[in-house]
Amino acid sequence: MNSNDKKMPRRVAPARSAHMVEAIFGCKWSLTVYQLLKNGTKRPGEMVRSVDGLTTKVLNDCLRRNLEFGILERKAFNEVPPRVEYAVTPMGEKFIQVLDALEALQDEINASSAEADPR
Repeated sequence: MNSNDKKMPRRVAPARSAHMVEAIFGCKWSLTVYQLLKNGTKRPGEMVRSVDGLTTKVLNDCLRRNLEFGILERKAFNEVPPRVEYAVTPMGEKFIQVLDALEALQDEINASSAEADPR
């Protein structure tokens, strides 16, 4: 190699976004929550009633994690009884597009695996 040739630096995974993907896929309910929000379900009580097996505690943990990452935003209304709604942030929209792309990639991998091994 010539001394004039430039070496390419080693590429490192982006720490925060990689952690986000890992944490979101680690929570089996996050993708379901995104689907509920996409379908217009915004209140936690509605979410729990809409999905078998989803508990309030698990939902709150999932929502809290998504709030910390900035994927979701929480809006509290000054009403009696209290009302809280969740929505996807603009950054969350971008993040969900990445997750959708990963899902599409997995579908392609599954399809090519099925073609290669037709049992």
